[in-house]
Amino acid sequence: MPVDLDKSWVKALDGEFDKAYMKALKAFLLEEKENGYTIYPKGADIFNALNHTPFDKVKVVILGQDPYHGVGQAHGLSFSVQKGMTIPPSLKNIYKELLEDIPGFQIPAHGNLTQWADQGVLLLNATLTVRAQTAGSHQGKGWETFTDKIISELSAQREGLIFILWGRYAQNKAALIDTSKHTILTAAHPSPFSAYNGFFGSKHFSKTNAKLIEEGKAPINWQIS
Repeated sequence: MPVDLDKSWVKALDGEFDKAYMKALKAFLLEEKENGYTIYPKGADIFNALNHTPFDKVKVVILGQDPYHGVGQAHGLSFSVQKGMTIPPSLKNIYKELLEDIPGFQIPAHGNLTQWADQGVLLLNATLTVRAQTAGSHQGKGWETFTDKIISELSAQREGLIFILWGRYAQNKAALIDTSKHTILTAAHPSPFSAYNGFFGSKHFSKTNAKLIEEGKAPINWQIS
């Protein structure tokens, strides 16, 4: 497992990579490759969310479910795709909400959200890998245990974080979060199937910045260049 994981996360997740479930997950991923399956994102990008947003720099968590399973899309950040890829429907709706919520926001020409991650927005998927062209194929293999641990440790060791939970799957993670220390914002998922059920108009981006300013922290510049 990763030798290049940011040292702040290595400390926060002390011993996690030595546990039986993680060893079983590693064996599963090796078996997938040996059987000729392509796995997304590429190995160097699997832990991008953690490496772009160190444990002690996290201010906001936006939780996704699964990496994109198409060629060239996934690069380790939830809802984000690499430059040059078509902007996915859910991210299009996120941009639409930003357009209404944040004065002066302009919809970007691409869907790479690394600039958010580098400001302290942890773009975490519950499952960190997927088999090419097969949605949900790596669910239930151990990643959820690992990412639940990430959420739990952030809740326990940090204070004043903002957890943005879109859709029922993400909202089920609220049980891991101490609401006496942290803020949870919930809404429908930005998918075209549900965005009109409460995602649009939720104003989570301006609410997040208002809370950060209230706590004496720098707000997020949501504009992607």
